Amino acid sequence: MWYKRLRRQPLVVQVIWAVLAVAFLAALVEFRWSLAFVSVATFGLSLLPVFFTQRFGIRLPTSFFAAIVVFVFATIFLGEAMDFYNRFWWWDIALHGGSALGFGLIGFLFMLMLFEGDRYAAPPWAVAFMGFCFALSIGALWEIFEFAMDQTFGTNMQKSGLMDTMGDLIVDTIGAAIGAMSGFAYLKGKELGGLTFFIKDFIQRNRHKFRRFRR
Repeated sequence: MWYKRLRRQPLVVQVIWAVLAVAFLAALVEFRWSLAFVSVATFGLSLLPVFFTQRFGIRLPTSFFAAIVVFVFATIFLGEAMDFYNRFWWWDIALHGGSALGFGLIGFLFMLMLFEGDRYAAPPWAVAFMGFCFALSIGALWEIFEFAMDQTFGTNMQKSGLMDTMGDLIVDTIGAAIGAMSGFAYLKGKELGGLTFFIKDFIQRNRHKFRRFRR
């Protein structure tokens, strides 16, 4: 069952959940409803991968899940509630780059999954390129979301407007390229830092989705 899987998560994930629980209780005591909402929202979003993977029969490696929870925590709780975006100028850049890299990996794995792991169904560069496009599309959609929020609700998600948007897209492009290149390197039997480990781990745990995969 899904609740048993939650108990087996890495220490960093359980620490984050504990921090969110403490923050939620403290917010209730101090009547800080916005912080309470952010704490609950962050916790809820961190659980989405569990239900998503269960729905589609995907076995998510603990390394993937831990990375997702850390990213959600850093983006919503630390970034918004703790104001890290204004405290540290590099916070937004790091998150954009990290998320784009992650989506580059996810896009590559998704495309390879569509071919059931058949390495010869398309050239490695084509599979990597499609993963790159997937990641960059997510980044572009996020910028549209920021623009819509600013125009509709008067928020300031775009910060300096055009410069912020273009800076984010440039970082997204670099991150997506690195993630996609790690997939290309994997299909070529090479290593790209430690990123190919995530690909190997995911394929190994989901062999039923990569029936035609051969090394």
